Amino acid sequence: MHPIQVLAVTGGKGGVGKTSISVNLSLALAQAGKRVVLMDADLGLANVDILLGVKAPRTIADVMSGDCELRDVLVETHGIKIIPASSGVQSLVNLGAGQHAGIIHAFSDLADELDVLVIDTAAGISDSVVSFVRAAQEVLVVVCDEPSSMTDAYALIKLLNRDCQVRDFRILANMTRKQEEGRLMFQRFSAVAGRFLDVNLHYAGDIPYDENLRKAGQKQRPLLDMYPGSRAADAYRRLAKEVVQWPVRTQASGHLEFFVERLVQGMN
Repeated sequence: MHPIQVLAVTGGKGGVGKTSISVNLSLALAQAGKRVVLMDADLGLANVDILLGVKAPRTIADVMSGDCELRDVLVETHGIKIIPASSGVQSLVNLGAGQHAGIIHAFSDLADELDVLVIDTAAGISDSVVSFVRAAQEVLVVVCDEPSSMTDAYALIKLLNRDCQVRDFRILANMTRKQEEGRLMFQRFSAVAGRFLDVNLHYAGDIPYDENLRKAGQKQRPLLDMYPGSRAADAYRRLAKEVVQWPVRTQASGHLEFFVERLVQGMN
């Protein structure tokens, strides 16, 4: 089995553009030649399918109920495959250990058909978010230049570091207004985290504020598809090139079963 890159996109709070980043980064990775599966891991408030303008006849809830296999819920669109979640299904928000493990074990059938698994987590620091994030190889933390975003991102990193021994995080500045704003934001955040946490923070770059993002959202189309020449679209393509260069583990921990093992361990 070939190594698979498992990337969790998270942010600690809502409103930082996490899902938009998950969607557009997935498209940019696909345009770079990668076979991408995007999992909507917001198990109670799904919106990946909404941003992509697709109707999902089945969702992860159908897999959990035993009505179908994971392969049956895959929706192919814009060159990627998505695993839709279910909006408003409260029972999925508080899954037990066995149910979470069941979701991830279902990926074994897909392992030979993808290069990158992107996980769009829910907002906050619930057990579900922590479980999915700690199971990934790469953790991309999205921050904006506002105090609540910084505070919540710090809380998430602290929790993952303290309770799950996660040490490496990549920080992505979103909705920046000036070219230097993202790096300055990272430097401030890194200075605080470095004083109190035993973590390695890496700057992943920034996505500039772009009015075209709102227009694309209104049309239920991804920015990269509707406005491929926009500043933000260029930034997503640059980010995808960076992600492709990130090392993928080639031993057992580089396979998708590593994601399974880490998730199950986190639930016990």
